Amino acid sequence: MFARVIAGVALAVGLLSCADIVQAQSEAPPLEVYGGSPAIEHIALSPDGEMLARVRVVDERREIVVNRLSNGERLFASDAGTIKVRDLRWVGDERILVVTSQTRDVPTLGIPRSELFFGQLIDLSTGRIAQVLDRTPDVLAVLYGRATVRATTQGDAVFVRGVNLRTENIDLHRIDLRTGRGRTVAYMDHTTEDHVLDGDGKVIAISRYDDRSGRWALRLPDGQNYRDAWIVEAPLDSPTLHGQGRSPRTVIVNADRPDLSSGDDGYTQTWFEVDVDSGAWTRLPFEHHPDFLVHHPETGLLIGAGRDEENGVRYEFLDQDAAARWQVVERAFRDRSPELISWSDGLGRIVVFTEAGEAGQFHLVDFARGAADIIADAYPGIGPEQVGQVRPIQYLAGDGQRIHGYLTLPPGASDPRGLPLVVLAHGGPAARDVAGFDWWAQAMASRGYAVLQANFRGSTGYGRAFLEAGYGEWGGKMQTDLSDGVRWLAAEGIVDQGRVCIVGASYGGYAAMAGLTLDRGVYRCGVSVAGVSDLRRMVNRESRQERNRDSQTVRYWNRSMGAARLNDRALDDRSPAHLAAGIDGPLLLIHGRDDTVVPIEQSRLMADALRRAGKPVELIEMAGEDHWLSQSATRRRMLGETIRFLETHNPAR
Repeated sequence: MFARVIAGVALAVGLLSCADIVQAQSEAPPLEVYGGSPAIEHIALSPDGEMLARVRVVDERREIVVNRLSNGERLFASDAGTIKVRDLRWVGDERILVVTSQTRDVPTLGIPRSELFFGQLIDLSTGRIAQVLDRTPDVLAVLYGRATVRATTQGDAVFVRGVNLRTENIDLHRIDLRTGRGRTVAYMDHTTEDHVLDGDGKVIAISRYDDRSGRWALRLPDGQNYRDAWIVEAPLDSPTLHGQGRSPRTVIVNADRPDLSSGDDGYTQTWFEVDVDSGAWTRLPFEHHPDFLVHHPETGLLIGAGRDEENGVRYEFLDQDAAARWQVVERAFRDRSPELISWSDGLGRIVVFTEAGEAGQFHLVDFARGAADIIADAYPGIGPEQVGQVRPIQYLAGDGQRIHGYLTLPPGASDPRGLPLVVLAHGGPAARDVAGFDWWAQAMASRGYAVLQANFRGSTGYGRAFLEAGYGEWGGKMQTDLSDGVRWLAAEGIVDQGRVCIVGASYGGYAAMAGLTLDRGVYRCGVSVAGVSDLRRMVNRESRQERNRDSQTVRYWNRSMGAARLNDRALDDRSPAHLAAGIDGPLLLIHGRDDTVVPIEQSRLMADALRRAGKPVELIEMAGEDHWLSQSATRRRMLGETIRFLETHNPAR
């Protein structure tokens, strides 16, 4: 059995005085500790389980490091500078694949400013780095979609899709691991949405989507070609492929099949396993609806799944060996909600992550030794006693809809009364907040604020009806779900209803602006990071970007926002930029100039409208920053400006 790993420090019991909370705040880490990137961004075990690769962040710079676990020997280290690293994968035991991204446009090819992804193969024995798709004839050296790694009969392999500048195809290539050059192994055009490879790197399933007709097709092998095994009209919510099934000749499809499923789990789509030879569909036998799947690190076969629940991630394994090992992990990390990060091929070693009552730790579990060792802290400058308690909460919205969420308290506060509150709205809006350490919420809690993160209607994770209840409710019930949470907390005596501000990013940024313009009288101030202020203008931009007035993206946003058609002027009534004259509190706008998801013009429009109306507004533009706050320096600046603004307009004490 494993030795019980060190548990998080328990919070004190009893009512704390204001003086106690002030003392806790005075001992809080500096904001820079919260705002910086976590010390470890990516971490992965080698297939043989003997080495550990990681991306470390030190003083704003990233470093790629590989160590031998037996003696800690450093086998490789490379300074990656401030480059944005998006993924780290092993390719056999001798190479690693690093995926990075840059915000760029390619005017000569008609590619607008976008986040472009690149692959680098690092040979650990020589230190040589090969650019994926480099010197591949007529092919742009940019990754289109994910990279797939397989241990084939011909050796370790990496497969990626790339855009052919001559044919305009987006073919699948097998990469020469020494040079990075690609060799075409499957021809795919722009309608090819996704594919599945078997363990030997052969394509065993293809999905195609015609954006104009809204038709989705599953194509399965038919001799040397492929046949349409299933076609469905899916103008919205099209099916998706998710790798291999439990056996080598099966694939996973997430689809809405009322003819095969009763829909009794309450979710929009169901997980199916499809036999690529017979075309037979079988519903996967999970007890609970999964949010994501887990595949075997060596075979690529499906072995389990996971879902976000109130207190953390819950896993369910179909493979008996994996299930038995995970039960041991859960016993060792009881009440700490361990998250699976990386597994060796033989399942003998596993890296898990915990963040219940702490700022996040990576652990190496060695089944042979029966031990679990801490290998890294995500935020080494934040101790367990400096982490605010995160409470799952539930309350009823004004119309009776039950809303779930989380309340983060200032460190040391176990029985709070009359606290100032920050409503922190999540993005999406088809997303959700989860349990665990949230650097933004914890930073605000460390300064004396309670922080409400509500999973308003339209959030994922609560079934189809709850998701669809958010359609057309931008600025409506999705917004009042947040303010109903404020009123509930005030009625409970936890917060002071007269000391509330609202903060958020992306959709949450919209919610912050809407809170001051559409749901007035609730908030003293608002902070919008990369928020949408003009809904109609935003959807029109998507149409221009895709050169299609009725693309799936346009249809998606029209349904979400409640528009009847493209350029529907009814959206103006829900757009804060059109309601600036009625705003009832000061607003801080923060936006990255390299944002390719929500363009910075959305914040500039809001700022201009408020200035014309003579209303208080600040606009901070961050050079070189994208939609996701990928750079430590700008993340810290955003956090510092947010806290400054909150303390000015809604002081915590």
